[in-house]
Amino acid sequence: MPFEFQRLRIPELVLVQPKRFPDQRGWFMETYKHSAFVEAGITTEFVQDNMSFSTHGVLRGLHYQIAPAEQAKLVTVLQGEIFDVAVDLRPDSATRLGWIGASLSAERGDALFIPAGFAHGFVVLSKDALVLYKCSAEFAPDCERGIRWDDPAIDIQWPLSNPIVSDRDRQLPSLEEVSL
Repeated sequence: MPFEFQRLRIPELVLVQPKRFPDQRGWFMETYKHSAFVEAGITTEFVQDNMSFSTHGVLRGLHYQIAPAEQAKLVTVLQGEIFDVAVDLRPDSATRLGWIGASLSAERGDALFIPAGFAHGFVVLSKDALVLYKCSAEFAPDCERGIRWDDPAIDIQWPLSNPIVSDRDRQLPSLEEVSL
């Protein structure tokens, strides 16, 4: 199989490790194959790809979309390294408000599958990072939401103490201020 799928502490979050095929020219790998993902229990269909470029210390998030445009994501790093975070916002989940952080890097080629119902964010650990993420729903401005990256109710242990955060993300509400 061209991928290894590792279910994390919140089992709906899956670390995807593709197999690389090196030779004298470099290497080749598949980054996504619908049939392999379905075989691993990930049946999500992706309809939009997004890409961001950020420099060291930039933190983006925590973002999510509400129904009817909730998004599952498959996050991959094409250049550099990030600390990627998913926060469980599902109302009936046993792991509600729990979070998972995973280091993703272009060097390893790994990816993180985040199902709908999770907020997502990341911070850049390398000099810069080029991040690609597949989404299961198109961007819908009316459904776009976010929560503060440093909300003490979630207590994410970010690996950088003073990240660069946009004004928009800095003004996101705390969990206390939103109805989930």
